[in-house]
Amino acid sequence: MTLSDEARERLADVVALQPTKNAELQAQWDMDSGSDVHQYLESELKDYYYRDEDSLICATPEANSLVGDDVEGEIDEQVVTVPALQAAAIDALPDHDDEPQSVVATLHDLRDAGRDPEVDEVRSALRSLAEKGVVERVQKTVPTYRLAVERDALEVQRLDDESD
Repeated sequence: MTLSDEARERLADVVALQPTKNAELQAQWDMDSGSDVHQYLESELKDYYYRDEDSLICATPEANSLVGDDVEGEIDEQVVTVPALQAAAIDALPDHDDEPQSVVATLHDLRDAGRDPEVDEVRSALRSLAEKGVVERVQKTVPTYRLAVERDALEVQRLDDESD
């Protein structure tokens, strides 16, 4: 997806301000409403942002890489706020340059670490992390996963939800 100069500048704003809200981008972009911001994000930047658990707008790792030079300072760390099971899955997954592992292998690692999730909960957690760009899904005979970014470049903030 090729971005216009305006879209690239606005993507740089998303990267610099993340996590952010429609209202903050509305003020930054001098738009009339939060709905206009949402419409712009969906029509021009939908491959480069996602909403976190609190519905805040965050840039994908691809967006960070794409505009990293345009943003004050280099983007060398990604902050992601996730539920406890997703945070534990990040800890259990292989690094980005190692062989990926299956959902079942991740389940066993989580159980070895003292958690007892169901396989569907682990599968859902991995899919959610993949959608956020934190985890890479590698298709083999069965889907396997590994971190999409270097472990040292990732700061994980756990949500206070100990239900999983």
